[in-house]
Amino acid sequence: MRGELGFRIAIGAVAMLLVLLVAAIGVELTRQSWLSIQKFGMSFWMTRTWDPVLGEFGALPFIWGTLYSSILALLIATPIALGIAVFISELSPGWLRGPLIFLTELLAAIPSIVYGLWGIFVLVPAVRQLEIHTPEAVRALPLFSGPPYGLGMLAAALILAVMVIPFTSAIAREVLKTVPVAQREAAYALGATRFEAIRAAMFFARTGILGAVMLGFGRALGETMAVTMVIGNKPQVSTSLFEPQHTMAAVIANEFTEATDLLYLNALIEIGLVLFVITLLVNAGSRVLIWAMGRTGAPAPKPVAVRVART
Repeated sequence: MRGELGFRIAIGAVAMLLVLLVAAIGVELTRQSWLSIQKFGMSFWMTRTWDPVLGEFGALPFIWGTLYSSILALLIATPIALGIAVFISELSPGWLRGPLIFLTELLAAIPSIVYGLWGIFVLVPAVRQLEIHTPEAVRALPLFSGPPYGLGMLAAALILAVMVIPFTSAIAREVLKTVPVAQREAAYALGATRFEAIRAAMFFARTGILGAVMLGFGRALGETMAVTMVIGNKPQVSTSLFEPQHTMAAVIANEFTEATDLLYLNALIEIGLVLFVITLLVNAGSRVLIWAMGRTGAPAPKPVAVRVART
């Protein structure tokens, strides 16, 4: 009993250490950016101007670029990642499953700077050719306006999607493996096709799959070097996929060593604080969503039975 009590105390202390570490990061970022917080207040979040010469700083272009690129990457990567996970766990022959798992895990191990180099030499020229050959009628639309540089939001979203795919697919694959075999057998016994059985398994594991997608989103939010090398690094708010833009992590990486003025340095640290807060909000929101789905969701076999009965 005494040993078990000591084990519980030790594990509780480790858990509290993580909470204290997160709180300490937030406190230190706030302390180091206090001059910028006092001068700009909440307008820092909503101002588009970023001019170190005049001492005017606003984080809106970087917040916009970070969220825009991450959401676009998520929209591109999620269907591909889930398709890979389903194929490996449900459809792949045994001799192919091992190499595919190895390749997806290898993609996750590639350093960000290597992705950035690949983006500059391969992805950016391909995006530039796509922009050049886009019809003028399409380029007149706000979503596709802008110069054909190749560097811009589309390149950043594509490279982020490539980087997110292995994380999301690996976790989704492991989640699908936890679905009980009885769920699939029950679906087949009710007359479901293979597609319907797979869909039932994904419905059963929907909470874990959502967690995998949100983990990929968190990975995209904080990515630095690869995005810095292909996004164009222009602080502006634009819906165009072809326009160069900027992100919070990229502006810190680019300008931190050049910040000789105290207010400039504090403004960069406050951008780090903003990124920290946004990441916490996204993770908290995802946990609430997962908790709500787990509480209110119906079990997987029931929709399968209803669907088969209707057919």
